[in-house]
Amino acid sequence: MRNKMSGTAVIIKKSSVMAHPNLTLIGALRQAAQNLKNGAPYAWGNHGACNCGQVLQVITHLSKEEILRFAHTGIGEWTELAEEYCGITKVPAYLLVSKLEAIGLTPTDIHCLEYLQDREILERLPGGFRWLQKNVREDVVLYFETMADVLEEKLLRYIDLPEIEHAFQEA
Repeated sequence: MRNKMSGTAVIIKKSSVMAHPNLTLIGALRQAAQNLKNGAPYAWGNHGACNCGQVLQVITHLSKEEILRFAHTGIGEWTELAEEYCGITKVPAYLLVSKLEAIGLTPTDIHCLEYLQDREILERLPGGFRWLQKNVREDVVLYFETMADVLEEKLLRYIDLPEIEHAFQEA
């Protein structure tokens, strides 16, 4: 994210905890990346066709127009909507944020997804760390795919397979 006053880049430095790794989130990121590769409409300034909008289209099966209509019941970008989310009011914009949170994203994750700036993901990019542009389709695809890979690796660490490993050693 660029600071409008100084023009300097600002990156959120998160703790080692990121989105909760799960198959739904991993699959949504991979499908959103594939949709973008296949030419899905993309416009960073449109709540329904931006980075978070792409993931929401996958998990809610809503069109970009429907997401845009719901998002306009709240104020701000996805970052502000996520930070101000209240599970009690349940106005439509906040229902969309609750869908993102239900698949394992925190408000910080939502911000990083929208701005492509999670340091852990950027450090794992093929070819090494580099800045990505939030409004460049190819960068969004790369970020989504890398995030899915990182989450998948974390998920695999939770799976204990000692019996399977033992069976292969005996064979």
